[in-house]
Amino acid sequence: MVKTEVRVSTLNLNLTPVISRDLQRLPPDFSKSTSFMRLLIVIVNFRVAGLTIDCLRSLRDEIAAVPGTRVSVCENGSGGDDAPRIGEAIEANGWGAWCSLLVSETNLGFCGGNNVLIRPALAAAEPPDYVLLLNPDTVVRPGAIKALADFMAEHPDIGIAGSRLEDPDGTPQRSAFRFQSAFSEFEGAVRLGPVSRLLSRWIVAPPVVDAPAATDWVAGASMMVRRQVFADIGLLDEGYFTYFDDIDFCFNAGRKGWPTWYVPASRVVHLVGQSTGVNHTPRRLPAYMLEARRRYFLKNHGALYAALADFGKLAGLALFALRNLASGGKHKTAPHVLADCFRHSVFARGFRIPVVQAPASRPPRG
Repeated sequence: MVKTEVRVSTLNLNLTPVISRDLQRLPPDFSKSTSFMRLLIVIVNFRVAGLTIDCLRSLRDEIAAVPGTRVSVCENGSGGDDAPRIGEAIEANGWGAWCSLLVSETNLGFCGGNNVLIRPALAAAEPPDYVLLLNPDTVVRPGAIKALADFMAEHPDIGIAGSRLEDPDGTPQRSAFRFQSAFSEFEGAVRLGPVSRLLSRWIVAPPVVDAPAATDWVAGASMMVRRQVFADIGLLDEGYFTYFDDIDFCFNAGRKGWPTWYVPASRVVHLVGQSTGVNHTPRRLPAYMLEARRRYFLKNHGALYAALADFGKLAGLALFALRNLASGGKHKTAPHVLADCFRHSVFARGFRIPVVQAPASRPPRG
């Protein structure tokens, strides 16, 4: 992991002047807390203050259902007015009893933004039993947090549990997944029915189920982690910045004997892609996503398998492009996807495990 010196600030809920502190002294200061904390919910905001406030509002009634729950928000270098908007909402709505806000002047990425909240909590004299990673572009349905906490309490051998993510109208999103493989990379890229049926065992996103089920990994948009998992494998890998971090975390938890489960009784609305700018509309894939993919395969599966995965991906994309050309381009796909995937493959970049760099910053909105 590459350590970067950053300066961060804390925004008091009464909106008094901001005080700069070192990274090691980030609040909330859990070491001075006298209240029992069973669950810490962490939310990382980047230029979606309105969504973060809506997420906090959905949590308001859930806090009482799980005694000992605290919420920490990292305002992750958005600039603009995100920090004061969130702080004012916490103060105006009286959420300060259970919610704290940390402001970073630097975009630490999804992993870094979560880690600066999780690290001091785990170092406290009485750390939380569980940590829930929750996206800012989510709205928690009634009972969702309690369902996850109760499931974890009833199954002490399970390390990670994920929610059923859904659209605002209740349509389920695929939220429980298989690990990526060379076969799944080919199947997902070629997009051909007979191939999908032949390789059905390796499809990353199987059909949604209605009962709790063991799975390879769950989406980090709503993922509860047992404290001992962090003790065994460490915090989120900041070498990813964002994307593939949840897959990597579940993979390495599994290696240490901690299974991951999907808990559909915990229902969370996910406004897909609002926090990252990547959604169902075909757009050019960001370099940091493709770099994260290469990091995942090289770090966890080695050079040979990473090459096989890249070959499967590129072969599938090439065959799809030929088929799409023959059909008059009726299938939509991300622009320049074949060239971009090759550019970020081991064939073009080599076998050194990359540390994913933060994307170039752009001015904050409005």
